Amino acid sequence: MSADPAPVRAVLVGAGAIARSHAKAIAATPGVELAAIVSRGASSARVLAEEVAASGSRRPQAVGSLGEALGRGRAAGSSDGAAPLVVVATPTSSHLAVAAEALDAGAHAFIEKPLDVDLDAARAFARDAREAGEGRVVSVVSQHRFDAASLSVRDAVRAGRLGTVASAVATVPWWRSAAYFQASPWRGTFAGDGGGALMNQGIHTLDLVVALLGRPVEVMAMTARTVHAIEAEDTAGVLLRFESGAIATVHASTAAYPGLSSRLQVSGSLGSAVIENETLVYLHTDSAPNAPDYGLYGAGNQLAVAAAAPRADPTESPAGLARQYADVVGAIRAKRAPAVTVDAALLTLGVVEAAYRSARERRAVAL
Repeated sequence: MSADPAPVRAVLVGAGAIARSHAKAIAATPGVELAAIVSRGASSARVLAEEVAASGSRRPQAVGSLGEALGRGRAAGSSDGAAPLVVVATPTSSHLAVAAEALDAGAHAFIEKPLDVDLDAARAFARDAREAGEGRVVSVVSQHRFDAASLSVRDAVRAGRLGTVASAVATVPWWRSAAYFQASPWRGTFAGDGGGALMNQGIHTLDLVVALLGRPVEVMAMTARTVHAIEAEDTAGVLLRFESGAIATVHASTAAYPGLSSRLQVSGSLGSAVIENETLVYLHTDSAPNAPDYGLYGAGNQLAVAAAAPRADPTESPAGLARQYADVVGAIRAKRAPAVTVDAALLTLGVVEAAYRSARERRAVAL
């Protein structure tokens, strides 16, 4: 009987709120362990390391630089020389610099969304990631693709059980207080955050729309600062046309007090699905060539689960993120591409940038 392989060593760069989500997801994922936390000055890394230990996991090292973490054999890899997984959970404008350092050191990389604040820089990094070498895994966080509800809808779409997918309607009506933006001055800026409600809060739902409906070819958008005194938008509305002919609308806001349910509705010629706050609340499919007319929520519909209560920030749950970690670990073990590649993240980033350009120029933008 062969022994289980040594766990993949994760080096977490960042010690803020998103890093805490990653620490929870790592603890929930077999085959990976948190070996080190990196934060400038190391004090916040020590605090998070103590939290990890208090939760019952092995206490990771707390260091002040990625170079220091990768230079220590205990953090950088196992005794068999396996490459570590560097998890990039820093402010958006620093994502690519940290990821590039990881690749230069021979590590794998798992990068928080969005990929970067600059599309040209992201394109260049995507090229470098493709050339990193066989067996090197580089992935970008798209955890809502791995939610159980999303996987159910994805499977239904791929199997044709929704028929011809005609449209999708997505909304992310969340609230962020003035204190949220004041706590980190880079938030809500184009240089530090890449944008506002669409780039930061709405990008996961937008990414899910793209994953389900395919490649967008045309984008129209409007953005506004309605409540918050920030550089970027606190409210955005986007209209997308896809290669298939399907149309989708995406709404994102940080000005919807007190924070309402995120919702995604996908509609086709044989069925429809609704996801609220990561929960599948409605799924109807009909495999007949000519689906009967049930009317609005009429007979024959399949109600999957009761709607979840509104929650301001569903990213607090590590479930989807843990599933993505499992995929990344599997990719490292099998030396295969991860389910979410840098190129997939680049497409979603390109859609956001096209939306911003459309809003600035007040016209449709071809993607």
